[in-house]
Amino acid sequence: MKYFYSSALLVMLAVPTSVFAQKTASDSIETTVIRDIIFNRKRQETGVISSQKLSGAELEKLNSTSVADAVRYFSGIQIKDYGGIGGMKTVNIRAMGTQHVGVFYDGIPIGNAQNGTVDLGRFSLDNLESISLYNGQKSEIFQAAKDFGSSGSIYLRSRTPVFINSKKTNVNFNYRSGSFGVVNPSILLEQKLTDNISISLNTEYLTGHGRYKFHQKVALPDGSLGWERSGIRENGDIEALRAEAGVFGKINNGIWKLKGYYYDSERGVPGAIIRNGDISSSRQWDKNFFVQGSFEKEISSRYKFQINSKFADDYTRYYNDNPGGTPLFIDNVYKQQEFYVSTAQQYSPYKFWKINLSADYQYNTLDSNLRQFAYPQRHTELIALATQFDFNKFKIQGSVLGTFVQEKIENTTFSVPQNRSEFTPTVFASYQPFAADFKLHGFYKRIFRMPTFNDLYYAEVGSSQLRPEFTNQYDVGFTYNKDFETGVLQNINIIADAYYNRVQDKIIAYPKGQQFRWTMTNLGEVEIKGADVSAQAIWLLSQNLLFSSRFTYTFTEALNITKSNITSYYRNQIPYTAKHNGSMLLGITYKDWQLNYSYIYVGERYNMSENIPENYEQPWYSSDISGTREFKLKNWKFRLGLEVNNLLDQNYSVIKNYPMPGRNYRVNLRVNF
Repeated sequence: MKYFYSSALLVMLAVPTSVFAQKTASDSIETTVIRDIIFNRKRQETGVISSQKLSGAELEKLNSTSVADAVRYFSGIQIKDYGGIGGMKTVNIRAMGTQHVGVFYDGIPIGNAQNGTVDLGRFSLDNLESISLYNGQKSEIFQAAKDFGSSGSIYLRSRTPVFINSKKTNVNFNYRSGSFGVVNPSILLEQKLTDNISISLNTEYLTGHGRYKFHQKVALPDGSLGWERSGIRENGDIEALRAEAGVFGKINNGIWKLKGYYYDSERGVPGAIIRNGDISSSRQWDKNFFVQGSFEKEISSRYKFQINSKFADDYTRYYNDNPGGTPLFIDNVYKQQEFYVSTAQQYSPYKFWKINLSADYQYNTLDSNLRQFAYPQRHTELIALATQFDFNKFKIQGSVLGTFVQEKIENTTFSVPQNRSEFTPTVFASYQPFAADFKLHGFYKRIFRMPTFNDLYYAEVGSSQLRPEFTNQYDVGFTYNKDFETGVLQNINIIADAYYNRVQDKIIAYPKGQQFRWTMTNLGEVEIKGADVSAQAIWLLSQNLLFSSRFTYTFTEALNITKSNITSYYRNQIPYTAKHNGSMLLGITYKDWQLNYSYIYVGERYNMSENIPENYEQPWYSSDISGTREFKLKNWKFRLGLEVNNLLDQNYSVIKNYPMPGRNYRVNLRVNF
């Protein structure tokens, strides 16, 4: 309980603030809920290429507490989840690899120079306004150079304080409790200081023992049983505190924002379940801190600029007194720091023409208590020149990104660092052939990615001989978005894409016994073909009855086409990439009641490069259901919810030998005042 008192003290010292939909005093709860859902669904995309987005009431409907749980409902996404409330959760877009996913918090990148992986499980939904997924990159040119440097991007937008009428203080309290000993309170406070300045504080505490029953069957493609085990999943406990504070300001034709973030956790690292036992004696401690700021101002109708900056300090300790059942002892500490600054300037010579020049600088260091460690330092400069033409029905956007990397290592036992200078182009285009509701789009993008510090220098699994990774992405698709002013159907939105990616010297990471330790290798060449479909619709069946739906499907064929592997795994599907994925989200809203059902399916896949029976992983699916009731007492608004996750009590694993929890429950109480 060491973090509980810290959290309580922060709350008592805080000055209140929060955003709760723009409601007037005369609104009934049920009318407001239905209006919010319709408003969030009936939105027109203005970018060159449409994005997938979850916001407002849609986020609330999900049986999700973290960003990792929510993004599973986007098409083209593959999640790696090691199970339990404390297990690591990472995301992969179109089989390009976790390190190719840019994660941005309020427009500023979240980095990890050590392994390039952002654990989305440590970001809560309580303080988020929206989550957006962009393939290629965000399709607007007024952005930092870093935004041009990812194969796909996830944008997290935190809540900005909104105050209704003369109200100056908002308070949002959440309390969750459920299976596995979970206790999860959080509070969001917002305060209006002046007409142009407001502040917010959000704190969240999470604890749970994480123990759950499991029954694991290892089956082969022919249906025969390899081996079977049952037991209690141990060492999945967690205790974590997250705290965020923000200051939001408005100036003439501009805005500014300052945010601080702190996350402190201790958790067990659940090990792999194997035939004769499991590896479950590991512990991990994380302390993540960053402070970031942004400033944006429109100088004239033709010229505007923005400045972003960030400092981050991350600490990780990994302890294991019996790794892999051997008498070894591991107590490793990693400390990394990052400094980041970015400027972007956009000029519009004409109404239809925009030009943007962005320049970023990033400095990363990594320290460790490992013997013969490399102690790497990396300087990265990025310069992006972009332009966009908007000819009403036809839009085209092009950019060139220059990436310049200089590295230094103190330990000369390692190879010479790989300094690099590369230029990578991108072209986006869209066309409305006959109606504003229908739009064709496509893009080409070449991207360059340096190996991470762990890839190159980690003592046991790193390889200083790793080559940088280059990818070429091709995409064509269409968007259909139609609003209806009359009738039962209010809105329908369909996004469909076919894509082809070619990856040279693809770097593959997969767990080696424990999730914290990895094996790194270049696969040579990988060819990825696929298609994404996302469809959503909303029906207003009566004044008080609304039905909404969201469906996604992804087909991915990601083959290793390295010529030297013809005799082993040439043209085999790469590890943990299923050919077929899908999800469904259904919701019914009646007055102040809501009932939601969600379903996720992931097809068969292989856990190693060779697609042989010994490496086969069965398909899995999971169903969740939740119900909520909202009511009001004077100026207090209450929302009471009950969730049942893995409704059918399926036994499944996302990652081999890491069984996921069976049926579990959670209750939620939210109070706004």
